[in-house]
Order: sequence, then C-alpha cells, then structure tokens
Amino acid sequence: MNNKKQELIQELMILEDNNPTLRISAPQDIYPALLEFVSKRQEHFIVVTLDGAHGVINVRVVSIGLVNRTVIHPREIFYPAVEDNAVAIIVAHNHPSGNLKPSEEDIDITKMVKKAGEIMGIQLLDHLIISKNGLFSLSEAGKL
Repeated sequence: MNNKKQELIQELMILEDNNPTLRISAPQDIYPALLEFVSKRQEHFIVVTLDGAHGVINVRVVSIGLVNRTVIHPREIFYPAVEDNAVAIIVAHNHPSGNLKPSEEDIDITKMVKKAGEIMGIQLLDHLIISKNGLFSLSEAGKL
C-alpha cells in the first residue's frame, strides 16, 4: 500500500478512535479521504469499504485508466469488500477534466455494481465523481 493511502487510512482511524460515533452518513464525509485523487491525470476508480455502522474499513484503488475513462468490472470492485468483510461500499472515481457530470457509462456501471451488490449482500451506498471542482453524488442525484 502506498504511503499516502496508508496515511489517509490512519488519519481516518485516528478520527474514528477519537470520535467513536464518526460514521459516513453523507458523501461529503468521505471526500477528505479522496482528495489525493482529484489532481490525478488519469482516472482512478476507488472502493471505500464500510462496516455495519458505515465506519470506514479501507480505501483502495481498484483500477487506473486513461485521462477520460477506466475499465472496471464488479469483480474488481467487490474483491476488496469481500476481503474486508464489508457490509457496504462507496465507489468513487475522479474526472481529470474537472467536469463533475456523470457519463452514461458512469450511470451504467453504477447500476451494474448495485445489482451485483444486492446479490452479494453488500450494499452500494453511493458512487461519487470527484474532481478539483468538488464532488457529485449519484445517490443524491437519484441515479443510484
């Protein structure tokens, strides 16, 4: 695991230890852990695994693509979730262009991941698009 990811995970764990009620209850709650990806020149697809109380277990990059797309499949998304015994996940990817609007491909992969999660018993809470301009939540936009 690279040092930046490990540091972010440790910071989240310290925050949780200092505040045992800290939970992911809104998309903005996880955004600080994703900041390192907003300036990347290639798309990075990230999975945040969560426990039953929506506490962060881990933040992992599962795919690195090109400047405007990444190839992803539910098996790569759910592998870390199964490994971490996660109850739920949040997925995210960056848009290097800064545009926060989801593509049709973004919406399609979200639907596929949601279906796969239902079969596996691992809930997809949200799909976030992040950039230097902020974040877009497909859940809040009613596209989950």
